[in-house]
Amino acid sequence: MTEPSMTPARAPLGSRPRDRARAAIARLSTYSPVRRPSWMRGPAVPDGVRSPTIVTERLVLRPHRIREARAWYALQSDPEVLRYLAWPPRSRLSSFKHLLDRTHHTSLLRKDDFLALAVVRDGKLVGDISMHLRKVELPERQFEIGWIIATDQQGHGYARESAEAMLGLAFDRMHAQQVIAKMRSQNEASRMLATRLGFVEVVNANDTRLMALDLDRYRTSRGHPSDAGGGAAEES
Repeated sequence: MTEPSMTPARAPLGSRPRDRARAAIARLSTYSPVRRPSWMRGPAVPDGVRSPTIVTERLVLRPHRIREARAWYALQSDPEVLRYLAWPPRSRLSSFKHLLDRTHHTSLLRKDDFLALAVVRDGKLVGDISMHLRKVELPERQFEIGWIIATDQQGHGYARESAEAMLGLAFDRMHAQQVIAKMRSQNEASRMLATRLGFVEVVNANDTRLMALDLDRYRTSRGHPSDAGGGAAEES
């Protein structure tokens, strides 16, 4: 598959700023990669989520918004944030497109669905928390979690607070059996956070560390009784 041209068409000189903005968004939406229709990825799970908003003690986790494009550009172009990510450096235009694409990732309903939520503190975007639905069938339902916190917002526990909320979504509402986290082997901060969340290392090879948290360990570490059946957690 080849990528379409990234050269935007010129807006008519006489158009209003609002019209030009709408035209730019429409053009950018055509750059999104082609995805398989949802029906090709199987039926929707009955306990799936659409556009969730999660309120924690200090944070609000909710779908991304285009009006936060400036804050998103600052976050995803921070060298310390990019240090352990596979993301390429992006211009303001490609960052805007990246955010636009992220605003469409609001559901966990079918295999390979990707949910990306803005981490917001006092109305300010401070990070991103995400979850992939990797395996759907209940005996082995699996998610993959990821977190990003702006450099100037680190050290306050926001990554842990938002990750705990997303683990609750996976285990308590969507009946996960396991959540995994992948990170660069040198990313010691993420390894330490994952360990505090209850993850254990599974593999560390080829510059990639894989850590996993299963349902029993999640329940035990958070004071929930273990369920020998393993397939029906409280709603998460």
